[in-house]
Amino acid sequence: MLNSTNFYLPWILLFLSPPLLGQSEDLQLLNYYQYYQDDANALYKQMVTEASAFWESRENRIAELITADDWKDYQQSVRNKLQQIIGTFPEKTPLNSRVTGILDRPNFTVEKIAYESQPGFFVTAALFLPTNLTKKAPAVVYCSGHTSLAFRSDTYQTKIINLVRKGFIVLAFDPVGQGERMQYPDESGQSSQIGGPTHEHSYVGAQCFMMGSSLAKYMIWDGIRSVDYLLSRPEVDPQRIGITGRSGGGTQTALIAAFDDRIYAAAPEAYITRLDILLKTRGPQDAEQNLPYFAQQQLDLADLLITRAPKPTLIISTTRDFFSIEGARQSYSEIKRAYKVLDKGSNINMGEDDSTHASTIKNREVMYAFFQEYLQNPGNSDEEEVKLFAPKELWVTDSGQVAISLNSRNVFDLNRVEAQRKEQTRQERKSDFDPDHIIAVAKNLSGFQAPDQEHQIDFAGQYQREGYVVQKYLMIGQDHVNPFLLFVPNQVIGEEVVLYFHPEGKATQAQPEQEIEQLVKQGKIVLSADLLGTGELGPGYLRGDAHIDDVSYNQWFGGILINKSIIARQAADMLKMVDYLKSKYKSDDLHITAVGRSTLTPALLHAAAFEPAITQTILINPLISYQSLVTNEVYDARWVPSAVAGSVGAYDLADLATTLIARSLWVVNPVDHQFNEVPVSDFNKEWEVVRVASQPTDSFRVFFSSEENEGETWISQLK
Repeated sequence: MLNSTNFYLPWILLFLSPPLLGQSEDLQLLNYYQYYQDDANALYKQMVTEASAFWESRENRIAELITADDWKDYQQSVRNKLQQIIGTFPEKTPLNSRVTGILDRPNFTVEKIAYESQPGFFVTAALFLPTNLTKKAPAVVYCSGHTSLAFRSDTYQTKIINLVRKGFIVLAFDPVGQGERMQYPDESGQSSQIGGPTHEHSYVGAQCFMMGSSLAKYMIWDGIRSVDYLLSRPEVDPQRIGITGRSGGGTQTALIAAFDDRIYAAAPEAYITRLDILLKTRGPQDAEQNLPYFAQQQLDLADLLITRAPKPTLIISTTRDFFSIEGARQSYSEIKRAYKVLDKGSNINMGEDDSTHASTIKNREVMYAFFQEYLQNPGNSDEEEVKLFAPKELWVTDSGQVAISLNSRNVFDLNRVEAQRKEQTRQERKSDFDPDHIIAVAKNLSGFQAPDQEHQIDFAGQYQREGYVVQKYLMIGQDHVNPFLLFVPNQVIGEEVVLYFHPEGKATQAQPEQEIEQLVKQGKIVLSADLLGTGELGPGYLRGDAHIDDVSYNQWFGGILINKSIIARQAADMLKMVDYLKSKYKSDDLHITAVGRSTLTPALLHAAAFEPAITQTILINPLISYQSLVTNEVYDARWVPSAVAGSVGAYDLADLATTLIARSLWVVNPVDHQFNEVPVSDFNKEWEVVRVASQPTDSFRVFFSSEENEGETWISQLK
């Protein structure tokens, strides 16, 4: 048996220190170790540091590009990477376009149009046509930024109407989640149940990422099909196609132009910058502005424009935008190198004005002049004062929403179909279950890396309670610290240590009469630690434009850029605690039980699958499956940081659980995608593979109990 003196400071210290029973306890550490207080931001700062290393490698490669062949080879590598990131686009199906109304104005008309970029997936748009056209005319696709009105907003209408009055045909379409294409409209059809456009994008975008896809893929495809529609019109000159848009529309402009060779001239506004600077200022933006593994693939926003060189391109920026002007200028300088070597240095230009994240007259006039020059439609580039339409006048549907008027499918519908197809394939593979394969896939997709063995342990004081002592420690690693508490009974029974992980931090459930004390009173030593993103190590300063239900989707997106998930980092922190216990208590009979609650259960499943030294795993209120997060339209945002991009169809939580059957796995009160209690029949169906694999042993146990006696039930079974 291990005696208690093996587990903490020399026993004599207990006699040198007076009892602290009844004294107010402070179980935090970073208010004492003030130097490390910024480690509340360690999770996000790790992401930025790792992303910056990828971009530094990219810069080194760019610096070596000298000849035209060098740049052409680089362009091809970028195209290959982008196609790999986005994946295969859907097949082109009939647009089934329809005109729902026409507005006549002096010098131009507006056709209100709906078409299907995918079957049953409607795009609403307006085609602005100059009157009295005598020959084919140049056309510009207009992409709207993040406003619920989309192209109907005053600023965007001003640009569009000026372009059409200067002789351009303009097709303005609603992006997903905006205008008449809200993904989550309420009953009135006028408001979103989720929030504004960035929330609409990110909420469903997270489901796309879990699928191994992206919202960007859907939005790029909408743009490509919009060009298809333009080219179906006899008024349009196919050799003179341009595209522009501001902010989120600048994102769409850069992405669509990178994938559609038919676009000759592109003018992204208020978007192009250096991602390294963006992550250190505003942070990752909403879902469609983040491509999976973009940083890991050593790509930056400039590459979206480099890949289309030497076609005419205009970067439009402002000096006080949150899309850094310094980043825009550096990107322009880098892109211009490629254009010069390709002997078209005049085809890349930059417009800049002194303003915030706003559209200015100066920048608009630069854009008009750009298209007039490169789409061969000369004229006066001065902006005219124009009469705008009331937003409702530009509605394509009678209700103002395709979901209501046209029973349109949404991104969730399309994503779910693909998720179900992938899940069917996963189910078919279960007969050939290979634990080593599942572990390898989980490590790869989550981005897991074994924790660094180098760390320093600092003792920071203790509190004597009745029957046990509470010790405070700080594990100091190379890139962050982990505060943890060690609860040591006066009389240790057996060779058991319990690791306890709670999403609210190490001190939760640490007060007298709560779960940790119940475990200690069984004679078990308990270690409770803060992991990255929890307790004193989170959530950090970054909220972002997609901060939904107090969850920073943007921080999760940061992990997707570098292919290293939040739970991979948390699992590594858990294994640091395992390593600490193994090195401190060198016993061949040491039994480590790891307990995880709620949103930390996916991380613990990964950690336990990766580390055989965890002899027993107990999951309290675990998520039933990753699949449930993408096959249910409305899910609880708190599960997002626990998800792994690309996991759906590749492996699920039950698959990881099956790798633990040679040891011991307990599940207590599993929950669904909205934290509702899961019916026994549903759980048994989803986790049948675990139950079958564990027979005839008793290594897998499931507890269904009331919330009131939840802890009592599983803790009592540990005796």
